[in-house]
Amino acid sequence: MFKWYAVNTYSGHENKVKENLEHRVRTLRQEGNVRQIVIPTEQVQELKGGQKIQKEQRTMPGYLLINMRLTDDTWRLVRQTPGVMGFVGEVGGPGSKPVPLTEQEVDRILKREVIERPRQRAEFKVGDQVKVVAGPLSDFSGEVAEINPDAGKLKVLVSIFGRETPAEVGFDQVKKIS
Repeated sequence: MFKWYAVNTYSGHENKVKENLEHRVRTLRQEGNVRQIVIPTEQVQELKGGQKIQKEQRTMPGYLLINMRLTDDTWRLVRQTPGVMGFVGEVGGPGSKPVPLTEQEVDRILKREVIERPRQRAEFKVGDQVKVVAGPLSDFSGEVAEINPDAGKLKVLVSIFGRETPAEVGFDQVKKIS
């Protein structure tokens, strides 16, 4: 029976480990036992120099997900691949059989990979001086008071009629003042 397993790798080496695993699956003729090897990622939208840039980001650095039928051969194939530190959930320590991920865990992890609405990340920090370039407060300047990366919004203190007034604006509505 095919199940999903999480494998711990050296962080930053996920692509190389995935290539090594895929190569070993082919050379050891285990294609019938290993269906898929996935690096969990999501699309993130960043603002750099006022430009929206979309890039892929790992959601679980240092981990791969493998959909496979666990046999002694597939277990050994994964464990002996360079860069693999071990399975997640090896009850009883190294050398014992791993516990597969639950359907809910797999759904939660893999849904991130196909999210259509990209999360935004900005190069702002609290205290930065910014100028509002869009919206009703266009041309006002202020200081970043709060950052909400999940919503892609900033709380900016702008001076209106001599008073500092908090205003919520999107990352794409402001520009950092150098």
